[in-house]
Amino acid sequence: MTSGKTDIAGLFRRRLLAWYRRHKRLLPWRETSDPYRIWISEIMLQQTQVDTVIPYYERFLKRFPDVFALARAPLHDVLKAWENLGYYSRARHLHAAAKIVADQWDGRVPDTPAAIKALPGIGDYTAGAILSIAYGRAVPAVDGNVRRILSRVFAIEEPANDPQAQKHFYVLAASLVPARSASDFNQALMDLGATVCRARHPACNVCPAASLCLANRHSWQERLPVLRRSPAVCRREAVAAVIRNDQGLLLVVQRPAAGLLASLWKLPGGFVAEGKTGAVALREALCAELDLSVRVGRRLCFVDHVYTHFRLTLVAYEARISKGSPRELGCPSWRWASPADLKKLPMSRVDRKLLEALAGADG
Repeated sequence: MTSGKTDIAGLFRRRLLAWYRRHKRLLPWRETSDPYRIWISEIMLQQTQVDTVIPYYERFLKRFPDVFALARAPLHDVLKAWENLGYYSRARHLHAAAKIVADQWDGRVPDTPAAIKALPGIGDYTAGAILSIAYGRAVPAVDGNVRRILSRVFAIEEPANDPQAQKHFYVLAASLVPARSASDFNQALMDLGATVCRARHPACNVCPAASLCLANRHSWQERLPVLRRSPAVCRREAVAAVIRNDQGLLLVVQRPAAGLLASLWKLPGGFVAEGKTGAVALREALCAELDLSVRVGRRLCFVDHVYTHFRLTLVAYEARISKGSPRELGCPSWRWASPADLKKLPMSRVDRKLLEALAGADG
């Protein structure tokens, strides 16, 4: 770092810390020094807004107050507690990591970069956040918000979402973290990115670094950070079978333990391959999942849902079993479920939306 950038870095650090002490957000995970609770918050905050996380965080900790409670719990219960928070791999990784921490670390969250990053679901950013906030380690926590701030303050024109450039951002961030106030500094960056140095229309008039920021000086705020264009989001279609037994119970299956929405429950069905009709795709899916032959009836309803990398239309069809009895062929488990059972099963948001649409159609 040049002497000019060194001067900016020192002023930036001091002003940011002073601003944070006056304006920091009051958040439940800032009321504790418990590494377990800080870990839970950081996992939940991955790709999820603070306001969405708070009620989940509070309910989750009532259900699993310490790492041993989480490690002992069945995955089913963890997924149910996580329901509708999305990105369910976070919950599965958290559960697996809790078992490791309970068994190998006597319940204490590891406090070194190598050890904590060896846990499932913890990468560089999450490790830096936990180590700095829970243990005061002088390590950076660099996510998209932090890269945006650094891009603007130091006028960095490398694409902030380019893997090679991200190494440079990490080195720069590491040079800024103060030895004695790492927790406050990293949380200050989080707050600045969330409330002031926003992606669109940053509030430069109230930014503590406005006079230091090269983007502000040259009116480049809307041009920085530079981002590589993401590929277009594709659209996919999936189908689901609505099959009821003589008691009116609904046939549901558990998803495989790996893959999209792993271990959650759903109506039987699957994706529609290009060139196939929904009816054909549904018959093939029921054969593969449950070894069933079905007659596909009328289309009942559909819902749309957006994932990170694709848009989904999920269509429900009435169906009847024409041959066979359900058995676990391409799924770990299946059951006939009552409305009360459905409420207890962990399901994804899109599957809940489909059940709500079905209830509306039945009404």
